[in-house]
Amino acid sequence: MKDLPNNMTAYRSFALLYDELMNDVPYNNWIDYVEKMMKKYGNGGNRFLDIGCGTGAISIPLAKKGFNVTGIDLSEDMLAVANRKSEQSGVSVAYFLQDMREFEGFKPFDCIGIFCDSLNYLVIEEDVKQTFQNVFHYLVPGGLFLFDVHSLYKIEELFIGQSYCSNGDDIAYIWNCFEGETPYSVEHELTFFVKQNRLYERFDELHYQRAFPISQYKQWLEVIGFNVLEITADFTEKSPWETAERIFFVVRRP
Repeated sequence: MKDLPNNMTAYRSFALLYDELMNDVPYNNWIDYVEKMMKKYGNGGNRFLDIGCGTGAISIPLAKKGFNVTGIDLSEDMLAVANRKSEQSGVSVAYFLQDMREFEGFKPFDCIGIFCDSLNYLVIEEDVKQTFQNVFHYLVPGGLFLFDVHSLYKIEELFIGQSYCSNGDDIAYIWNCFEGETPYSVEHELTFFVKQNRLYERFDELHYQRAFPISQYKQWLEVIGFNVLEITADFTEKSPWETAERIFFVVRRP
């Protein structure tokens, strides 16, 4: 396995806090999206690979709905949380510590998903293309690849140069966003203060993300051999527009 860039080992220090920090993320939208696309374009199979599964926020609900789910992630701490949550939920999800660029050892899947902008953590073009190639290899013929990425608008207008903060009773954070060294990239500098008894413990994280033009993703996918079925934005049926924040791709291995 390749040496991992710093941003690929993110979330280690606050894996246990992740679900609380992300409790307002509409994960149900992703669950509905998977079901809808599988019904619309799927081959009738239910083997699903959740790449960048984190703490199982998407893997576990899909397993509850009858999908045969496997999850991979680069954070051992995240996977430990996901495994515990799966046991508590009474569902079976197989979790593996693997790199999306080089995952291996699986039987082909009916559908592979990379959600919640996990793909944006790949900031080198060759890494994105290698991931697409690996996904292609591990899909059955007719299998679907579903993923979302930050739009260029979100990177440039809602991230770069912006600061965000939250002051909760148990967790507070300051989130500063800086322009990265490559086009359409951003550095997220996060500082968390977590209440421990009467004191607050500080955690610092630095995350790097990058987006590419829609046309570039499409070209890479088609060169590999995928058929691009849909490109939409923000969980809608509409085509991407100038102020969309998240772009969704539905592609199929012929």
